[in-house]
Amino acid sequence: MYFGLNEDQTMLQDSVRRFLETASELEQVRGFAEGDGALADDLQNGLMELGVPFVLLPEAQGGLGMGVLEAALIQEQLGRHVAPSGFTTAYGMAVVGLRIAGDTDWLDRIASGEVVMGVGLTEATGAREGGGLTLSGDKVSGRATFVMGAETATHFLLTSGAQLIVVARDAEGVSETELTMIDKTRHAVTLDLDGADATVVTGNNHDEAQAKTIDAGRVLLAADTLGAAEMMLEKAVDYAKDREQFNRPIGSFQAVKHMCADMAAKLEPCRALVWYAAYAQDNVPDEAALTSRLAKAHMAEVGKFVARTSTEVHGGMGFTDLLGLHYWFKRIGANRQLLGGPQAVREEAAKLQGYVG
Repeated sequence: MYFGLNEDQTMLQDSVRRFLETASELEQVRGFAEGDGALADDLQNGLMELGVPFVLLPEAQGGLGMGVLEAALIQEQLGRHVAPSGFTTAYGMAVVGLRIAGDTDWLDRIASGEVVMGVGLTEATGAREGGGLTLSGDKVSGRATFVMGAETATHFLLTSGAQLIVVARDAEGVSETELTMIDKTRHAVTLDLDGADATVVTGNNHDEAQAKTIDAGRVLLAADTLGAAEMMLEKAVDYAKDREQFNRPIGSFQAVKHMCADMAAKLEPCRALVWYAAYAQDNVPDEAALTSRLAKAHMAEVGKFVARTSTEVHGGMGFTDLLGLHYWFKRIGANRQLLGGPQAVREEAAKLQGYVG
């Protein structure tokens, strides 16, 4: 039995990697972090030309009909290049939720490029004080906290209790407050809604759709951390080869060798975990929920270790903006907490396995 990527999956990941190598270079990311939003739009247009947004869309909507594994391969490259893209929410989480719910109208609008979805399901993964939405007819009021994918979103997929709803970003009664993020390559907002027009997502299986949306999101965040951590490891190895101390590369010192080896040893097995969790979302439904939590929690811990150790290999230079290492460091830190920190997610996994009542 073959346990690797097939030819189409490899080509997909390679094409995204080649595009991002020039479209999301460090200087461009730095510009975005300093307030120039052009990169997000450029990436959106470039990914559209590659067909990336169509990966999870059903073939009936003109999509490619692929699975979460293919989406995770794309997300891995986005993390590797710290790309400020709303792919996680717009073409990952939102498409999975709408697909499970069975709302073909919104899927059609996403496929046409008319709609780009941000996602706010914070109340389903860890409600904050003052958060929560109340739906009355076709009007919604309340506060949706930590809505992700605000880089290029035109609409937001939100939750009111057990119901999934869609609200247009420019609808009357919608006001947004941009949140200060440690990760400057992402934009998140808090939405205050006052009788704003809302469309309830078609279908009655909203509970399952919410759960699958969160599962897919956690897998994609794990894949994003995997890509970011891989890049931090490579940067540490390259720096250790070039940086000299006492007339020899620091990579020749045993302590530095061990630091790099420890990062590689911890990171390499994570690829199988993340890929299997992504594969399970579409092919092993009994394991989908559990593996998404295990991948998210474990990748958060390994990512934290790699981020810290890579920075240590770089020494004082690791803290400067000159090398830009902090963009990957902060990306990994943000992924650790989005959609549930490792402690909370492990507790959910324990409950699924019956270890906790």
